[in-house]
This record gives sequence, structure tokens and C-alpha cells, in this order.
Amino acid sequence: MITELSFTNFKSWKQVEKMRLAPITGLFGTNSSGKTSILQLLLMIKQTVESTDRLQVLDFGNEKSPANLGSFREFIFSHETSGKLKCSIRWKLNQPLKVKRPDDKNAELFTGNDIGFSVEIEENEKKRLIVNHLDYSFAGYDFSMKRKSTGKENYELETTPSDGFKFVRTRGRVWDLPAPVKCYGFPNEVNARYQNAGFLSDLQLEFERLFTETKYLGPLRDYPKRQYSWSGAEPVDMGQRGERVVEAILAARERGLLISPGKKRKKVSLEQRVAAWLQALNLIESFHVEPLAKEGGNIYHVKVRRNPNSAEVLITDVGFGVSQILPAIVLCYYAPAGSIIILEQPEIHLHPAVQAGLTDVFIDAVKTRKIQIIFESHSEHLLKRLQRRIAEKTISPDETALYFCETEKGESKLTPLSVDLFGNIQNWPREFFGDQFGEMAAITKAAMERKKEGEG
Repeated sequence: MITELSFTNFKSWKQVEKMRLAPITGLFGTNSSGKTSILQLLLMIKQTVESTDRLQVLDFGNEKSPANLGSFREFIFSHETSGKLKCSIRWKLNQPLKVKRPDDKNAELFTGNDIGFSVEIEENEKKRLIVNHLDYSFAGYDFSMKRKSTGKENYELETTPSDGFKFVRTRGRVWDLPAPVKCYGFPNEVNARYQNAGFLSDLQLEFERLFTETKYLGPLRDYPKRQYSWSGAEPVDMGQRGERVVEAILAARERGLLISPGKKRKKVSLEQRVAAWLQALNLIESFHVEPLAKEGGNIYHVKVRRNPNSAEVLITDVGFGVSQILPAIVLCYYAPAGSIIILEQPEIHLHPAVQAGLTDVFIDAVKTRKIQIIFESHSEHLLKRLQRRIAEKTISPDETALYFCETEKGESKLTPLSVDLFGNIQNWPREFFGDQFGEMAAITKAAMERKKEGEG
């Protein structure tokens, strides 16, 4: 789970310092206030981790990517050619990482479940990205790979503090290190030129695991289909538009995935858990996926029942909201336990009551599956339900991190919302969800004027 994020010079954000992230992290604010940019930063790192190009410092994406950022100069703050992108992330591991001594595999060198990573990147005169330094913090130490001040891309390892652990050079191999792999990785030469640096690959692996286990669902979802094909593939997520949701349901059925609804409750299949939520949200009475032909095959359709007394129909023949919320619910239970889920406007096309109910889905996934959910939203109903659940002690304020984003003079600003034990927001921004009192006053004034004119 990501616990803290800092960065400078990314899109409309000049600086974000030690932004706390919780199991449920919500970003609210007006259009073009920078909410999506925070998600895009994380998605860009995910794209970089998953890229097959080891020489590509950052993967800016393309029209098919979750984040399509164009170029370094396009996303650097104010498009400054001399701007440097800095990013720092802290996260907690699901299980402690234990590093053994290179000379004694039975003895531990370091152990811990909290890791930090930071990097500084700039563009040189040839428009190539250069990593000035990258750092991993673990077990009280900072392990750094820094660019030497020679004007060339030569690097060296450093440790802070240096009184407890030092990197030991391999005898006869005093050459400098080449550039990092991507923006976060140590080159293979590290192991050859240092006797005790093998554990750095463990830290790098944990960074890669953090982002490969991060799932994303975009704001625009595919329309439901009358039939779906499945060849037996097991998707890693729902796809950016939720287009692989039926494949995921069938893959979970095939491997017998069972979901715990909570303590001391019998585990159920993914389909059963999803159907229970759709029913709880008053969207439909029942839900299941079945093959088109009785003898089987690879063509399927999704059948639903609107209420206990109605006939089964295809998902295309019920309200659009079912197909819009389905990928979000399935992703919360299909993603491996401990995953991070990034959602853009999960409430799109949903009735206000369902928007509120989606909050309960998030809370349940966090509580039962240790999922972390990071979302940006315009939904007052989603936020109000979260406040209510805090007041009811279903979730604590510490398990949430809520922010209001706004722009001032072209620069995005981040305001943490202070939520007390009763679910009250102590620093509610002015006109957070529009000027509701102003609207009511205007309605009342208009009504009074019309009555004076004899229209009442």
C-alpha cells in the first residue's frame, strides 16, 4: 500500500509535499484542478515498469495507454526546458522483506516492511532524459545511485548513514557504473563491481511488484454487449474501459476463485459476491454469465433479473448503470488481495443512490481484501456516504485520505480535508460542490417575485 507521495514539476503541480495516502484515498475538486494529473503520475510509473524497453527512462504512453503524456516538455510544470521532475513514494509491504548477509545466509542484514523510493530526472540539451539520482530507503538506510559531476553519464553507489553499512568494491573493478535501468533500476554491473550490493535487486523487485499489482479503470466504460467471447485467457484487470470484465468473471470461475464476505462467513464465488452487491444496490435481483449454447462453447451472454417476479433478460436490456458499475465491483474482488486500484470518476452514469452505495463496495474491499483504492470524483453522494460510515465507525478517519484540488494563477493546490470522528469535514472549502445555498436563495427569490407578479 502506498502511504506517501511527493513530487515537483508535474503538469499543473509545482510541488506536492508528503501527501498521505490511505486505504481509501479520494481526490475532489473542479474540472482542470489537477486531480487526474496525480493519478497520471502513478500511471506513468506503472507504464514505465511494464515497458519492455530498459533504456526508456519514462514511458509517456500513447493513445492506447492509461496515461498519454506526449513528451517530457509537455508535462513538465510551465513547460520549462530546465525543469526537473522529482518524485518520492513510500509504501508498506504485505509481508516483511528480509535481506540475508552475503557471507552468511542464516544471518539477516536488513529487515522491514516500509520502503521509500525517490528519483530526480531532467532533460539534457539533446532532449534525452537523464536520471540525476535514484534512492531507496529501507531499514534506516538510504541506498543511492548518483550521477557523478563529470558531465558524463557515470554513476556511483552511496549509503547514508555510512557508519553502519558500506558498499564494498570488488577488487580490481573500480570502474564507474553506467546509467540506471529505466528510472528506478540498478544496472547489472552493480553486482559485478560491488561485493555486497545484491540486495538492491530485492528493493527494485518490490518497486516493480508495487506497480504491476496496481490496477486501473478509466472513466469511460464500454457499452454492454449481447454476447461475449472467451478463449480461456485470464486478464490481469478489467481493461481501461471495463471491456474484459466478463472474461475476468469466467477466468475466476475456471480457477475456482472464492471471496470472503467477512469474518466467520462462508466464502462465495466472484459471481455470487458481485450479484450480492448488485442486489444490495437495488440495481437487479440476480446476475450470472452462461454459455450461449447448451453444450458449451466460447460464446457467452450475461443474464440478469430485474426483480424477483420478472423474467431473465440480457444485460443490454436493463438500465445502463449495471454495465457501468460492474467493472468497478468486479475489479475490487478480482484483483489479488493487497492490490492498488486507481479509478477515474467511478460514479459516471450512476444514480445518486448507487454512487453512495459504491462507497460501501470500496469499504468492504478494503476491509476484507486489504485493497487500496485511489480515486478522483465529482460525486457529493459518494463523499457523504463515506462521511456517514466514518460517523458509524464502519471505517476510521485514519483509513481515509481526502483532498480538495483547486488552481490558483495556473498552479494546482492540494488541501487535505480534515475529517473528525463524527464524519464532519472541519475545513470544507467554499462552494465545494457548487453554491447550493446560493441556488436555493435564487429559487426562493424568483418564486417570490413571480408571486408578486400574480403568477403564483
